Amino acid sequence: MAERHAQLSFDGKEYELPIVEPTIGNAGINIAKLRATSGDVTYDPGFANSAGARSTITYIDGAAGVLQHRGYAIEDLAANASFLEIAYLLLRGKLPTQTELDDWADEVRMHTLLNEEMKRFFDAFPKSAHPMAILSSATNAISTFYEEYHDPTDAAAFDESAVRLLAKMPTIAAWAYKKSIGMPYIYPRNDLNYVENFLHMMFAAPTASYEVDPVIAKAVNVLFVLHADHEQNCSTATVRGVGSSQANLFASVGAGIDALWGPLHGGANQRVIEMLQTIVDDPDATAKSVIARAKDPNDPFRLMGFGHRVYKNYDPRARVLRSYADDVLAAVGIKDPLFDIAKELEQAALEDDYFIERKLFPNVDFYSGLIFRALDFPTRMFTVLFAIGRLPGWMSQWKEMTEDPDTRIMRPRQIYVGDINKAYVPIEDR
Repeated sequence: MAERHAQLSFDGKEYELPIVEPTIGNAGINIAKLRATSGDVTYDPGFANSAGARSTITYIDGAAGVLQHRGYAIEDLAANASFLEIAYLLLRGKLPTQTELDDWADEVRMHTLLNEEMKRFFDAFPKSAHPMAILSSATNAISTFYEEYHDPTDAAAFDESAVRLLAKMPTIAAWAYKKSIGMPYIYPRNDLNYVENFLHMMFAAPTASYEVDPVIAKAVNVLFVLHADHEQNCSTATVRGVGSSQANLFASVGAGIDALWGPLHGGANQRVIEMLQTIVDDPDATAKSVIARAKDPNDPFRLMGFGHRVYKNYDPRARVLRSYADDVLAAVGIKDPLFDIAKELEQAALEDDYFIERKLFPNVDFYSGLIFRALDFPTRMFTVLFAIGRLPGWMSQWKEMTEDPDTRIMRPRQIYVGDINKAYVPIEDR
């Protein structure tokens, strides 16, 4: 196939820009040398139209509602794969054999303990500390125990770091929760699988045994799988950006956790629950009245959980969760009024021309929070659960970035619109 180029005409000059060809999806107009040849830059707030990387990890077709990891449809992966199987796929580029998966799970299982010195780290936080603050801080803190793995050019060091982060993140998350409720920290158990071990550390107590419900374990596994990677979103771009400075994997992931914490990103599922609770608490609210408020430009109310920056169709992850939610609630014996109003809102929105024309469909956050809630996770842990799920994606993206010969330290340009050439005025004359 002959190399294609785009032509840019500006200020009477012509510029030939090479095309970066995809396997599938959008082609890219390569502007890497535009500033050097023309002296000018492109302007793209939020980088919504700019590709900062070539990737083999995740493919999204927002118009068609398609999400694939390494070529596998998310629907198939969620239905059939364990979370550690997905982590292996993302990090190593292929689905493991049974032997490879068993060895991988054993390797992760052997590193779930935290150094005992970390107890003092957790104790230093106030009881009211948000678990995401602890998660981010602890991710950076555990890097101090593994300084021999900080070289981003060392492939073996990456493998060791990735295993330790994958193994220890559930322990950190569970201990952050125990800290928030004033309960003793629960140690991991090597006889449990990845998800079971996390649930045990979350909900067990020294005074009583805790039996992991397989229905709950399956639901958490599906939720982790659905969040494993999502291309170049805000937190992933943050991980890549920090990593482009050759910061170590722990520091880069810690920055990604901070980005995920934002209410427009990973914190959105918490806001969905808060919104639904407000609706349930209002005796006059109905699905119809809520939809009307959402369409009113003069009403500050915002319908959370609908629409997506990428998907202009039904979010495929939301479709999986929607089909799963009824079974989960039935299995745990819960009748949740929030879930009832959520289904009513979804039905009303899908039949409303305003939402149809604007392609505002339910996204993954609309149902993930409801399932987390049904499984007895406190609201402030929702984004933490998202972070555990997203960890393999962050690490695989970081690895891909460090191995890409085109990687440069991230340094966006700007268009300056401020004052120039002002004379300094001595302070006594101001």
